[in-house]
Amino acid sequence: MDLDLLRELAAPNDTKIVLAVIDGLGGLPHPATGRSELETADTPHLDRLAAESSCGLTIPVSIGVTPGSGPGHLALFGYDPLTYKVGRGVLESLGIDFDLQPGDVAARGNFCTLDAEDKIVDRRAGRIPTDESAEICKQLAQIELPGVDLFVEPVRDYRFVLVLRASDRKKLSDQVRDTDPQKEGVKPLSAKAKGPGARSTATLVNAFVDQARELLKGRETANGITLRGFAQQPDLPNMSEVLGLRAAAIAMYPMYRGLAKLIGMTILDAGESFLDGVESLKTHWDDFDFFFIHYKPADAAGEDGDFHAKVTSLEAFDKSVPDLRALGADVLMIAGDHSTPAGLAAHSWHPVPFVLSAANTRPDDARNFDERSCQRGSLGTFPASEVMPLAMAHAGRLAKYGA
Repeated sequence: MDLDLLRELAAPNDTKIVLAVIDGLGGLPHPATGRSELETADTPHLDRLAAESSCGLTIPVSIGVTPGSGPGHLALFGYDPLTYKVGRGVLESLGIDFDLQPGDVAARGNFCTLDAEDKIVDRRAGRIPTDESAEICKQLAQIELPGVDLFVEPVRDYRFVLVLRASDRKKLSDQVRDTDPQKEGVKPLSAKAKGPGARSTATLVNAFVDQARELLKGRETANGITLRGFAQQPDLPNMSEVLGLRAAAIAMYPMYRGLAKLIGMTILDAGESFLDGVESLKTHWDDFDFFFIHYKPADAAGEDGDFHAKVTSLEAFDKSVPDLRALGADVLMIAGDHSTPAGLAAHSWHPVPFVLSAANTRPDDARNFDERSCQRGSLGTFPASEVMPLAMAHAGRLAKYGA
């Protein structure tokens, strides 16, 4: 279902929808046990929810395509990520309330640790704290490039944003390839233009990287940088206008706030923990129709290749499920933006477990909330971009199509 059809069918109602996204939810069997992280975790509340609801598996982008977090979330919000494309740099910038202007090119940066041969030994520089990252950003912001202003802003932990701005809005292009190889044991890549119109921008990026490397080379950790997701701000349809929903987002990490802001959600205080976010949801319950609440630890553990930590993070989320259910949402969904198996220590293309709870749903043969059980669910394996139409229908917010 595309956004034009959703706009046509959207009907007013006073029902409430909650979408809780466990980032990096899906996993793969551990070679020693044959059980995935979800199958290993003790999650009685999620299992009970699954047994009483409709379950399935979602495909974030397309079969076999490994999604980034941006496309994975866009799909869950009802946007076809192959049609509506948003670069990571824009999302991070908006997430920290940076005043991104037309023509600016933004990139997501990672501080990384390089060895004596300039090979990456730690893509995330030991997940240095934000305070340390902010001090390094101040150093890098002193770099000067010909004909442009540059901004280097801390995001969270080892993440930062690079923004290039020219007085001539047409001077810069976002068609620049990432310098982040997204693996260790290799050197960062050089920025390369995807077309002739981006050559000057790629040259500027490489000049920035070279100067940054000189400034950081005396450090033991966080002595290098990688850049990805070069982007200029797009114009996306407003979710609230399309769906007729008063939509709100609760997310601790800036990128997810940025994406929610880009499609018109109101950003609510997330506090310092997921339970803080649930409390914020309760506080604003009467003010909105749709709530997106984000949970990050499962993805972080998966990216670190830590199977046990991911299991622990899923068990921690499970403890919040009774509070989520107690809100009395007309539709409650637990989903993931993508799979992040600890065995791969990276995002993957595998379908993601999904559960939808509503008074008018049909319980199915899924008895637990995990990959194998959800595979038996009545929703089958379906595009993540169909999640919002499903939610709208179960919430009584979609009119009949045709006579």
